Amino acid sequence: MRFRIPLAITFIAGMGLIVQFFVPHPVSSRIYQEALIWYEIIYIFMLVLAVRSLCVSHIRKIKRKQIGWSYSIITLGSLFTVACIGIFGGVGTGTTLTQIYNYVQTPLESTLFALLAFFMASAAYRAFKARTKEAALLLVVALVVMFGRVPVGERLVHRMPDIVEWILMVPNMAAQRGILIGVGLGMIATSLKIILGIERQYLGGK
Repeated sequence: MRFRIPLAITFIAGMGLIVQFFVPHPVSSRIYQEALIWYEIIYIFMLVLAVRSLCVSHIRKIKRKQIGWSYSIITLGSLFTVACIGIFGGVGTGTTLTQIYNYVQTPLESTLFALLAFFMASAAYRAFKARTKEAALLLVVALVVMFGRVPVGERLVHRMPDIVEWILMVPNMAAQRGILIGVGLGMIATSLKIILGIERQYLGGK
């Protein structure tokens, strides 16, 4: 009984959403809109559980003085500070919450992406070592693309931007579509396994 009711709810909800997608009827559309409203309501409770799990995890780390426990204090302090500001200070343009987002969150994200550039350069250096034919091909194509994206490349080779555009729109796009098709098939397979009750990890089962 512990698993049957959640599995039944998952099966009914999943099959209902699949049917409404392939049956464009006003009744199915209304059911879908109602399901979206219930999704937002359930999402609120999921958010509460997520915050509780975050607090329990970091409080346990602080009590046990584990590695990096000082960062847990900063995380919990930031969480409750921003939550209180959002609840009592309101939301909208010009509020304290908006200023925190613009002057704290945005610069932190920009700094993170700036650091990622160095990791990407390091990974590219290791990947572009022409030890095999595939690595040599990757190196040549990468050099052509980078060379065609700068003004000096167009000045030296007039048709270089057109070559780069062809590489990005034909071979690169074909590879991307193949990857996306594989990801889509994987999502369909995983969704069917969850709807049919084959995959039960989200219930704590095996």
